[in-house]
Amino acid sequence: MKIILLEDVKSLGKKGELVEVKEGYAKNFIIPKKLGVEATGANMNTLKLQKQNEEKIAQEQYEAARVLAAEIEQMTVRMEIKGGEGGKTFGSVSSKEIAKAVADQYGKQIDKKKIQLGEAIKVAGTHEVTVKLHPKVSAKLRVHVACI
Repeated sequence: MKIILLEDVKSLGKKGELVEVKEGYAKNFIIPKKLGVEATGANMNTLKLQKQNEEKIAQEQYEAARVLAAEIEQMTVRMEIKGGEGGKTFGSVSSKEIAKAVADQYGKQIDKKKIQLGEAIKVAGTHEVTVKLHPKVSAKLRVHVACI
């Protein structure tokens, strides 16, 4: 019997896949637990439409990430932190502080989890920080740290 999976089923397949299973397994386990539905013409058409919709949404998210990446590449975020002699700072600049500074200075919301700091920024000057907006899209954000 052919089944369209509605959920990921261990050792059987992922959501949205068309799998062949024994009739008893389908009728006694898969269908009652709402893990899948029988592969009829109407269900196949629904699956096809859902996949097209998911692809369209994924493409829109990718395009939005590319546009935001182009904007981020042009930004230089200025931050002030207490410091001592020689440009050494007291403490460090975190991704949360960088995200807040971007929101304050440019009005763009960036999730702090998407800002990837190789190591903590503890020295005054200009630093490049990677912002991972999408699995295929990254941008370099310049952060200028000044000691006060």
